[in-house]
Amino acid sequence: MELLIVGTLEGQIGAASKIAVQQGGQVTLADTVERGLEILRNGKSVELVMIDVKLDVYKFISSLEQERMNVLVVACGVANDSSLAVKAIKAGAKEYIPLPPDAELIGAVLAAATRENHALIYGDKKTEAILKMAKQIAPSEANILLTGESGTGKEIFSRFIHDNSKRANKKFVAVNCAAIPETLLESELFGYEKGAFTGAVARRIGKFEEASDGTLLLDEISEMDIKIQAKLLRAIQEKEIDRIGGKSPIKVNTRIIATSNRHLDEEVKKGTFRQDLYYRLNVVNIDIPPLRERMDDVMVLAKHFAKKYSELNDIPLKPISKKAEEKLLNYRWPGNVRELENTVHRAVLLSTGEEIDENAVILDDVSAVIQQQTEETNRSVDFSGNTLANMERTLIIDTLKHTMGNRTVAANILGISIRTLRNKLKQYQDEGLDI
Repeated sequence: MELLIVGTLEGQIGAASKIAVQQGGQVTLADTVERGLEILRNGKSVELVMIDVKLDVYKFISSLEQERMNVLVVACGVANDSSLAVKAIKAGAKEYIPLPPDAELIGAVLAAATRENHALIYGDKKTEAILKMAKQIAPSEANILLTGESGTGKEIFSRFIHDNSKRANKKFVAVNCAAIPETLLESELFGYEKGAFTGAVARRIGKFEEASDGTLLLDEISEMDIKIQAKLLRAIQEKEIDRIGGKSPIKVNTRIIATSNRHLDEEVKKGTFRQDLYYRLNVVNIDIPPLRERMDDVMVLAKHFAKKYSELNDIPLKPISKKAEEKLLNYRWPGNVRELENTVHRAVLLSTGEEIDENAVILDDVSAVIQQQTEETNRSVDFSGNTLANMERTLIIDTLKHTMGNRTVAANILGISIRTLRNKLKQYQDEGLDI
């Protein structure tokens, strides 16, 4: 991941940078708030900013918001800077890291900031066949659509395609269309000119330009607003983009890889996705099956994650017991590889014996719980007198409870988009419901 450090960090820059690099990060340094903003405006792909609490954190975060730059910010400072830490959190920093930096804490923050893991680990014939196909089409210039449930590893497959393409030595830039609000996504993709809107104090290079000659991943493209889809279609067809507030088009040479956990042909029928854009993206479609359909991947991945998180947490690597293995193989993995990774990480931390036993493997089959709840509800609850809106709200909130707040899994179970779920939750909050 790309990390930007803003400030001197009380002389701890060297230590913080070294830890970040050890965790797989790439570090850029800026000594002032203005220099940090300038780096971001020039199209530098940054996923996490660590800023010194002694700087004007409020000004930095306010500028990001005004200039429509979407990046995670954490504050850092000496441990006794409690008042500055509180001030930074109130200013919008997502976390506070005391200095000198602790390797485990920085590792946890980096892991939370990005779920990246570029290693392709597999043992199943189905996965092998998909990789063979991906490698075959990678050198072409065709746009590619990767489909599959959330957590199946679509971003990792997209990086594999880029790494095996003729653009491998150029940039790979990823944009999560589901995570960025509609109001920010257009400027994130296409950039803007100085004065294009209130807060646009300088020109900003968008992801399309940044990825020119390289690859642009549009993750969960089905969540993109249909108005932005029109602008995206033009960029693909004409190979040029218009910055917001720009007076002339800018030529780009960007290969698109798009992913979706929904069936885009169904979204076309519903009118939420443009048919012409669908055809432009769907030159080659690679469908990644869920983990439950490639079970020979499970233990290969589980052992990989056990090694990874044992090393990350400085814990001796333990073998996975036979009973724990049976438990992993008898589970249907509604959250796919992402859920398996979290399960093994937790098991590594909870295991107390000489091996990782079945008691450390804690599973929560969300789909089974929801099915059971639905059956019980159908048998025992009288819906007469309830409005449709109230029933919908109850179902959404109950599903979120059972998914422990995981909105992606909840949206999949409910059969709605993440954007729809987000809008519903905002509506409930506006109505005074504590979400």
